[in-house]
Amino acid sequence: MKTMTCKQLAGACDKTFSAETFEEMAELSKQHGMEMFQAQDEAHLKAMSDMQTLMSKPGAMEAWFESKRQEFEALPED
Repeated sequence: MKTMTCKQLAGACDKTFSAETFEEMAELSKQHGMEMFQAQDEAHLKAMSDMQTLMSKPGAMEAWFESKRQEFEALPED
């Protein structure tokens, strides 16, 4: 099990997520993002807008995911 924060995953808060795989971590982050979108949380909406801008560049999403996957893999087990 490894732990990352919302901020480590390009979010806006210090909420922690714990998962066995990066795919699980990404899903937890996505669920949190949807909750924050529904709540219209201003800080998270800005973070989402920033990510949308980044992801508009060709290959940017794949590169971002790979860098976060490497960051996850480098983390120590909890």
